[in-house]
Amino acid sequence: MQQNQTTGQQNQMNIMPQPPTMVSTKDQLYLTDMLSWNLLAAKKAHFYAGFCQNQELKSSLEQAGQMHQRHYEKILQHLNQNAQPQQQPPLN
Repeated sequence: MQQNQTTGQQNQMNIMPQPPTMVSTKDQLYLTDMLSWNLLAAKKAHFYAGFCQNQELKSSLEQAGQMHQRHYEKILQHLNQNAQPQQQPPLN
């Protein structure tokens, strides 16, 4: 029990108040994976909903697909809002 409390306190101290100004390659790959997973899940849910005879199941699949679509769009929106244009060096 003591160890769990210590671990919880350490995790709370490691919270960043703001995202870093630079995204590492590992972070970029993870973000790409998140976008891909959400887009694929949205497409699959919509695809399979088209084959459903049961309206309740069809509705659930459509809702799941819409949820993944919203997550995909929210991630993109967040990335676009926080994108900083990179300055190009002069071509001298």
